[in-house]
Amino acid sequence: MTATPHLRRSTPVPLDACALAHAVHQLPDKWTWLILRQLMFDVGRFADIQTELAIPKSVLSARLAQMADNGLITKTPYRDGSARTRQAYVLTRKGRKLIPVLLALLQWGETFTPAPAGRVTLTDAHSGDPLRVALSIDGTQVPQRRLRLGSGE
Repeated sequence: MTATPHLRRSTPVPLDACALAHAVHQLPDKWTWLILRQLMFDVGRFADIQTELAIPKSVLSARLAQMADNGLITKTPYRDGSARTRQAYVLTRKGRKLIPVLLALLQWGETFTPAPAGRVTLTDAHSGDPLRVALSIDGTQVPQRRLRLGSGE
């Protein structure tokens, strides 16, 4: 008989008090994540996002409005060769704080999904060394097996 891992009957934090659960409500579907991806790559014009993602305009409008309401993005005016001023979307400070989450998902996808053409590489701009998203204490990587989840109380 094999040893059963320690299994809990409930999480250490109730759902209504869990920051992860609250975050999921602000990032509810694939379109939100894909729009964040576009904005992480500085693609912020409505038409460019809509074209590249092949997302219906009504869905894109609704997600952008929701993301703005949640403080993840803001509009910024731009002119692109026309007399008409348009609005582009950019990540706010709160939205930029999601970049490590997006990069962790990218890293996971590169490990566990079929290899697509045109992978993104993460490198240090100064040294050119490859980068990975990891847990660390004062810059020293900590193995995931040492992670302990608790309520913080």
